[in-house]
Amino acid sequence: MKKKMIAALLGSALMLTALSGCGQNTDGGNAVQKNEITAEAGNTGKDELVFVNYRDIRDLNPHLYAGEMYAQSILYDTLVSSAEDGYKGCLAEDWTISEDGRTYTFNIRDGVYFSDGTLCDANAVLANFNAIIENKERHTWLEMMNLLVGVSAPDSDTFVIELSEPYYPMLTELGCIRPFAMISPNCMKNGSTKDGVEGYIGTGPYVLTDFVTDEYAVFERNENYWGEKPKIRRITVKVIPDNQTRIMALESGEIDLIFGKNMIDADAISQYLNSDKFTVGLSDPTSTRHIVLNTTHEILGDLAVRQALQYATNRQAISDGIFYGLEQPAGTLYASTIPYCDVDLEPYSYDSEKTGHILDEAGWVMGSDGIRAKDGKKLELDLLYNSDSVTEKTISEYLQSEYQKLGISMNIHGEEEQSYRDNMKAGNFDMVFNICWGMPYDPQSSLAAMRAPVYGDFAAQQGLEDKDQIDRAITDILTSTDETRRQELYSFVLTRLHEDAVYIPLTYECNKALYTSDLHGVHFGTDQYDVPFADMYY
Repeated sequence: MKKKMIAALLGSALMLTALSGCGQNTDGGNAVQKNEITAEAGNTGKDELVFVNYRDIRDLNPHLYAGEMYAQSILYDTLVSSAEDGYKGCLAEDWTISEDGRTYTFNIRDGVYFSDGTLCDANAVLANFNAIIENKERHTWLEMMNLLVGVSAPDSDTFVIELSEPYYPMLTELGCIRPFAMISPNCMKNGSTKDGVEGYIGTGPYVLTDFVTDEYAVFERNENYWGEKPKIRRITVKVIPDNQTRIMALESGEIDLIFGKNMIDADAISQYLNSDKFTVGLSDPTSTRHIVLNTTHEILGDLAVRQALQYATNRQAISDGIFYGLEQPAGTLYASTIPYCDVDLEPYSYDSEKTGHILDEAGWVMGSDGIRAKDGKKLELDLLYNSDSVTEKTISEYLQSEYQKLGISMNIHGEEEQSYRDNMKAGNFDMVFNICWGMPYDPQSSLAAMRAPVYGDFAAQQGLEDKDQIDRAITDILTSTDETRRQELYSFVLTRLHEDAVYIPLTYECNKALYTSDLHGVHFGTDQYDVPFADMYY
């Protein structure tokens, strides 16, 4: 059947290749002109969606991390996908797992082609995994890569992954937008993707047909898509960096949809809650805004100081005053709606008197200058934030003012994103803003990364007496095949981190959408970075 389909698809595939094939001129061509985009936007029976993003699509190599994930998710497919009720087949029609949990055998879906006409069989999947494994060190933030023994394609319909240990999040990680999405082998450079690709060809519901850097990108429906074809024929993505300008574009009808937790602020969302013209969508908690405390720091190594900071933080005021109540106060590192995280933990409620009592008991005495001191050392701390985040700057200034009233001097400084991340990873901070990885990476992947210097967690936890216990428990979680035991281990880890007061949870982030009310099918999936264009229609 596969051979017969090649001839039937070849003509269409060649047309798609001309627009989106490997080796294309990625500076933007004339496949879709701006005047055509504008003219069609007003047509009755509209089948074009005009989306907006704050930056360009960038490098859409699905095996690396520079590109915009919403774009990668509509160009490429993975072996499986995560759904609210479990896992569904994607490029793999079905699969089996060996009794010892170490071997996964996937039956590759028949008759699937990349949009350049190349057959997507087990051999193509193997070529992708070989390219990913070649750059393995880049992907070891996913524990699956550390447990990987080998991959193989016994025949064109079968793909096999072997692990050294059972690993319960295996299917979750394989369903992530990257790095396990499949690109046409024709786009690889000598079978490799670690140094870039020749084009962005996948098997997904859309193909990239045109883009101009920092201006727009156009995605056309893949008419040879193996699954149910989306109703929206064309997606035009306009680049508008400024939040207020995006709102004005929506109001004027220039765009139809704003989607993403950082794409629209709480103030703007609050203005449209009762609108007839526009619809607001808010998801369940996706991740947690928090501050990481470096336990190796001379002052923050004292548990009493860390606990005092917990009680000194008015999360409700941050929720109400900065997020208009749209982001709820966070009492724990992960929301109880996250798998395995509904653990009985007592949140640190705001209590300024308790803060003072704890610090007094620990020997931090209020000085005549209004700053507490102990053994001649002032209670002075430094908070690092991402200067690209207006929200983090606002929270920093609020906390600085509130902590000052309690005798805690806190200097705040922002650094541009890359510098901020480099310093966080290296442990060059007293206190630093961070955000949990969110679904589908929480809690398993973000906890796993705490055992290595991936982000700031590893450095921040080095002063904990129970650090080794926590790390061993996380390792046992990932390889546990007993559900009850796994939950016990999660409860232990989350309880230890909570009682160690390493993290000051602030608010639970949620995904946000604001869109014209004649657009339907807008919803939030299991991956916070996915925009489900294929489900949308007018």
